[in-house]
Amino acid sequence: MQTIKVGISACLLGDEVRFDGGHKRSAFCTDELGRHVEFVKLCPEVGIGMPVPRPTIRLESREQGVRAIVPKTGEDVTQRLIDFADRSKGHLTQISGYVLCAKSPSCGMERVKLYNPENGHARKEGMGIFAAQLQQRYPALPLEEDGRLNDPMLRENFVMRVFVYAAWQGLAQSPSKADLLGFHTSLKLLLLAHNQHVYRELGRHVAQQQEMTAEFLKSYIEQVMQALAEPATRANHTNVLQHIQGYFKSVLSDDQRAELTEAILAYRQGIEPLLVPLTLLRHYLREFPNDYLAGQRYLSPYPKDLKLRYGL
Repeated sequence: MQTIKVGISACLLGDEVRFDGGHKRSAFCTDELGRHVEFVKLCPEVGIGMPVPRPTIRLESREQGVRAIVPKTGEDVTQRLIDFADRSKGHLTQISGYVLCAKSPSCGMERVKLYNPENGHARKEGMGIFAAQLQQRYPALPLEEDGRLNDPMLRENFVMRVFVYAAWQGLAQSPSKADLLGFHTSLKLLLLAHNQHVYRELGRHVAQQQEMTAEFLKSYIEQVMQALAEPATRANHTNVLQHIQGYFKSVLSDDQRAELTEAILAYRQGIEPLLVPLTLLRHYLREFPNDYLAGQRYLSPYPKDLKLRYGL
C-alpha cells in the first residue's frame, strides 16, 4: 500500500519555528491525520535562512505586485521565498496535499493582511507568497489551512481530496485508457455529490478520449479536484443515497426499504447525520454484494477511524 505524503507547515507539527519562537501545533494533524499519512514539513521562512526568532514579514501591495517585506529593515524577501519553492520541488511533487499555517505572509492561504506601504492600512485579502506558488505550480494539489480544518465540512472535504489525489498519483506514469476508466468509475458518486455538471461532462470526455496525452490527463485531474473542492450539498448527498438505494430495491424486504427510505429522508431534513443512511447502505452492500458499488470511493473515501462524517 502506497505511503500518502502530505506537506505541512512545520509549526503545525509543534516545531518552534515561528517568528516569535513558538509553534501552532494542530492536534488533528498530529493525533489524527498523522496516523494515516507521512508528513513532509517545511518552513519557508527558515528555509530562506531567516533565524528563530526573527523580524516579522508582512505582505505589501506595490507597483510590481504583492511583495513580502521585512518592515524593520525594508528587505524584500519575495524572490527568496519563490526560490525556496523551486528548491523544494523534489518534496512537493511527491505530496498529495498540503496543510498551511493561516494568516502567515509566507504560508497563509487566504485573508492574509495586505498592507498599503504609503498609509500602513491593511486589508485581509492577501495570500502568502509560498502558498501562492503552491497554487500556481500544482493546481490540482489539495490545499487547506489549519484554522479551516476546525470546520467539520472543510476538514472532511480536504481529507477526501487528499486520498483521491493520492490514488491518482498511484496510477502508472502513463495510464492507459483502461486505467483512467477504472479511476473515473470509482469517483462517479463522489463527483455526483459535489458537482453534477462536471460529473456528466467528464464522463463524456473520458469515454470519447482515445489518446491519453499529458495535456488531457492534466486537464482531467484538475477538473476532478476542482469539482471535489466544492462542498457537497445535502440535496446532492440525498440524490446519491437514493441512487445507491436503487441498487437494492429488488433484494430488500418492504420493511428494509422503508427503513432505508426513512433514514435518507431524515438526513435530507437535517434530523440525522450522513453517517446514518451510509451505515445502512454499507450493511446492505455486505449482505448483497455489488462490484460497482464496492468500488465507489463515496462509500469509503478514507479510513473510518478519522470519524469525519459524524458531523455532516
